[in-house]
Amino acid sequence: MNSMLSSHTYAERLARARAEMKRCGVDAMILSLGHDMPYLMGYLAMPLERLTMLVIPQDGEASLIIPRLEGPRVHQMNDVFTMVPWNETEDPVAIAHTLLGSAQTIAVGDQMWSRFLVDLLVHRPNAKYVRSVTVMEALRSRKDAAEIAALVAAGAAADRVAAQLHAGDIPMVGRTEAEVSADISARLIAEGHQKVNFAIVAAGENAASPHHHAGDRVIQYGEIVLCDFGGTMNGYCSDITRCVHIGDVPQDIADAYAVLLRAQAAGVSAGVVGSSCENVDAVTRAIIDEAGYGEYFVHRTGHGIGMEEHEDPYMVSGNTTPIAPGHAYSVEPGIYVPGKWGMRLEDIVVATENGPMAVNHANHQLVVLNR
Repeated sequence: MNSMLSSHTYAERLARARAEMKRCGVDAMILSLGHDMPYLMGYLAMPLERLTMLVIPQDGEASLIIPRLEGPRVHQMNDVFTMVPWNETEDPVAIAHTLLGSAQTIAVGDQMWSRFLVDLLVHRPNAKYVRSVTVMEALRSRKDAAEIAALVAAGAAADRVAAQLHAGDIPMVGRTEAEVSADISARLIAEGHQKVNFAIVAAGENAASPHHHAGDRVIQYGEIVLCDFGGTMNGYCSDITRCVHIGDVPQDIADAYAVLLRAQAAGVSAGVVGSSCENVDAVTRAIIDEAGYGEYFVHRTGHGIGMEEHEDPYMVSGNTTPIAPGHAYSVEPGIYVPGKWGMRLEDIVVATENGPMAVNHANHQLVVLNR
């Protein structure tokens, strides 16, 4: 992946990373798989047995260690990093060891394969290793204007698919969950996403499993259908959940959904700058608890989103991090009654000085479909 951002933007991000490294007492950072590396220099490494690693000293230039055969995929920016291609008979971990110089405290990419870290331990057994999130959370969790614009565009595209769902353009009855999932996935691509990250379709009792994998179960009249879908569009993710009901809505589902609707709206409103992340969770959970559904709300209220569908900050009890301008996250309470039905309602929200800004605007009601 070669990003379309300017080398100036990446140089600026690296400067911020070095400042954060200094603040945290980190001498060097090594990044491989995952999105920390593309955030800082635009290249997303392939998950290969051949090591690709960005080595960033607190002082000194960044170096990209990369298999020579992968080099042509990289957009070189000499003012951002230096390419260090390695040949098949070379040891890239030994190269990394050399580039790390005298570094003693090293931040390691959260998604780097352990095989490479184990090999590095042989070279540097006395170094102190910490997670890259120590440095990168402060940078990636607060989105800049361009990142927010990308999230808004991705959210609008997901909204258009949700509108098609609500309009009955995606047939349900008589189709399998997997067929509907494939239909939603194709529509995400048609609306501008380059990649589908997930398209959960869960009917009836299957909706009580929050991360149900769409299978060969056929959707029937009289069922609630939970649809949670999202993808990547121009480097940033969408994520939305809407439920529909096939035919008349039973009273127990209608009552529970009314509670869910209030809880989700309250959670969106709670995302005020300066309030804690856990408060968003507490607000939604209190409404669901008070209505008697507390035992059926089995997950956190939300997760951060950006280049990855799940990243910091997390809206969960115990996370006292203050909400800051640029934080982008989901608000998605759910109620799941095992063996019967489940429901979830999700929007992406961006924190601003003027209050929480919802990215998704598709109809929040439990829409009734007849086919």
